[in-house]
Amino acid sequence: MWQDTAVSRKLGLRYPIVQGPFGGGLSSVDLLAAVSNAGGLGSFGVHHLTPAQIRELDTTIRSRTTKPYALNLWVSNHDEGGLSLSAEQFAAGIERFRPYYEELGVDPPAMPARYGQSFEEQVEAVLEANPPAFSFVFGIPSARILEECRRRGIVTIGAITTIDEAVAMEAAGVDLIVATGFEAGGHRVSFLAPAEDSLTGTFALIPTVADRVKTPVIAAGGIADSRGIAAALMLGAQGVQVGTAFLACQQSSASRPHRRMLFDERSRYTALTRVFSGRLARGIRNRFLEEMAASRAAPFPYPIQNWFTGSFRKAAGEQDRPDRMSLWAGQAAPLLRQHDAGELFAALVQGTDALLGRQAG
Repeated sequence: MWQDTAVSRKLGLRYPIVQGPFGGGLSSVDLLAAVSNAGGLGSFGVHHLTPAQIRELDTTIRSRTTKPYALNLWVSNHDEGGLSLSAEQFAAGIERFRPYYEELGVDPPAMPARYGQSFEEQVEAVLEANPPAFSFVFGIPSARILEECRRRGIVTIGAITTIDEAVAMEAAGVDLIVATGFEAGGHRVSFLAPAEDSLTGTFALIPTVADRVKTPVIAAGGIADSRGIAAALMLGAQGVQVGTAFLACQQSSASRPHRRMLFDERSRYTALTRVFSGRLARGIRNRFLEEMAASRAAPFPYPIQNWFTGSFRKAAGEQDRPDRMSLWAGQAAPLLRQHDAGELFAALVQGTDALLGRQAG
């Protein structure tokens, strides 16, 4: 049957369906538990959390499910120049975004001691937590970290956007590879070449990667219903990762305006942009995106750009102002129907059963 694949066997799943790991506070324990308890792999993006918060989160997750789940980190969590700003550069950043602070009634933030977390410190917390699976994006962890995962029995799942990245991931000994096409919502997780030069679509990426590596492949990008699952499996994937469809569910931590926009007709209009975080990401077009693009001002490097915009994006969500938010969404958003994670998961399974029955595996 289609459910019995190398991915489901490796992870101990009933179904080879992975919930996309959302960063920036969009993941939730409720969503993770709903997916894991239904027989898939629930995921939680923890790259914005401190080591202490990661350990606390893992304890909470274990109180909600005894099934497999994954914690996700960003291996490369800053770009060149993204660790610090001079006082003059910081002041210039405040002035660039001052109109948005004033419009939303937010006080401009003070200059921070740091703009993001340390991967090295975070990954030690993940290893200590010892989750069933550790997934990662924007690179490959060191051989020491991967060996420690093997020693502890943690399944490693690495994301790629090109054949070259897939070959590198396999050479490092990663257990499973997520091949993500450019249709996917959120950040483009390229690490061997610029993201703008790594925009292969899912339909071409999956079979070419599956033909090139022996490591089981999980397809991601543009998969929002059972037709996408069936197509991915027929193309050579051993599992699928569904992001936007789960992000739209009431169990996620996406704000109400964000979830509402995912079901809006405007969700058909997405764009790849660096204006929100400093890294290339796909989201629904809105006024902030258009204004920043028209200004032609080069974004600050990640995570500094993300820090500046994050200081008012949260307020925009609280004020129901989707025109000032980062509305991450994949190109398959117009296919969304379910608002509940349990109902979505059941529809994915039932639909794939109807399409593939006992023919795939």
